[in-house]
Amino acid sequence: MTLTAVVHDAAEIVTLESGEEAEGEGDAEDGDLGEDELGVYTDAAVAVEDGEVARVGATGPVTREFPPENAEFAVDASGKSVIPGFVDPHTHALFAGDRSDEFEAKLRGKTYQDIMEEGGGILRTVRATREAGDEELLENLLGHLDTMLAHGTTTVEVKSGYGLDTETELRMLEVIDRADDRHPVDVVPTFMGAHAVPEGRETDDYVEEVVDEQIPEVESQGIAEFCDVFCEEGVFDVEQSRRVLEAGKDAGMTPKVHAEELAHIGGTQLAAEVGAASADHLLHSTEEDVAALVESDVVPVLLPGTAFGLGAAYADARAFLDAGADVAIATDFNPNCYSQSMGFAASLSCVEMGLTPAESLVASTTNAAAALDLPENVGTLQVGSPGDLAVLDAPTYVHVPYNFGVNAVEAVLKDGEVVHRA
Repeated sequence: MTLTAVVHDAAEIVTLESGEEAEGEGDAEDGDLGEDELGVYTDAAVAVEDGEVARVGATGPVTREFPPENAEFAVDASGKSVIPGFVDPHTHALFAGDRSDEFEAKLRGKTYQDIMEEGGGILRTVRATREAGDEELLENLLGHLDTMLAHGTTTVEVKSGYGLDTETELRMLEVIDRADDRHPVDVVPTFMGAHAVPEGRETDDYVEEVVDEQIPEVESQGIAEFCDVFCEEGVFDVEQSRRVLEAGKDAGMTPKVHAEELAHIGGTQLAAEVGAASADHLLHSTEEDVAALVESDVVPVLLPGTAFGLGAAYADARAFLDAGADVAIATDFNPNCYSQSMGFAASLSCVEMGLTPAESLVASTTNAAAALDLPENVGTLQVGSPGDLAVLDAPTYVHVPYNFGVNAVEAVLKDGEVVHRA
């Protein structure tokens, strides 16, 4: 076994396992636990062997068993907080072009729909993405992944969807796959040919193309793990969305649904019916929708940055939490929601959606991993979990949402290797 890393003398280490489980792993010497729902060790250390957490607890016993001087990477975290790396379960991070002028237009009073009617929005990015070469797209994505990593994200979902034709959708998925090979951040690929209706096309005709042409080619390519659809008023209705998701499911891709973002049309119920991994946005979900997601074990992914960027009302996070849902949050990074920071999403989730700092951390780590059907130990720092963690230049994880507008991340480890230092 190779001792990959020892992070020691931390003010706190947040394991994201229950207090009962954490207390059961050691004796009193292993350190005090606070905030039972998180598993918080104080004066703590974590050791990583062969990329996996080997032990976490009080610095003394951990460093006696795993001396820092024997590790490939030794990190003195004195006075700092250590948390699992963020998992960002919803992004559109692969695109070309710039739409900053649309941000200004929104500030002058234009709506998202107004901008789309003028040729902007998604279709503008589609035009730019189709025209871009693969190397340009790859460099764009790698740059965004660098920024995400610097803000503590170690796993991210990236969708296609700015191609809207078979050739470009396949190109996008290939670029996503290449980025996963090139970058320390784990990249989870999602096919989203049903992101919008291309210019000059009828919706039903385009759905036929997605189902009969794009999905079989995506299946043959073998990269995409999920199939997503923009189930929204004026885009794809429930039955059109169902056709796409069921075809994707038959092709081996797990469904995901953009649901109830701009209006309520039934996308949340659809997500429950098709067994989606997640239903995302949910600004206009009802009590019945909440119950359906909980009953069907579909993860609600809330995207506070989108509401912030649109100047819209926020999703009712408390309704999902009170119903027992495992709420996740994500950045929704895209040209219309230009933030790669899970810390900013956490701040918004607390201030605008009423999550506690503890709930926001759970939502951006272990619950976010569940939205991507990742193993249960992803987004945690328990024995056997990936050695993916962020060292904060702060004494407590609460500084992530509390110190809004500032990146609290000082260092990031992926599989126990230091891959970023501020």
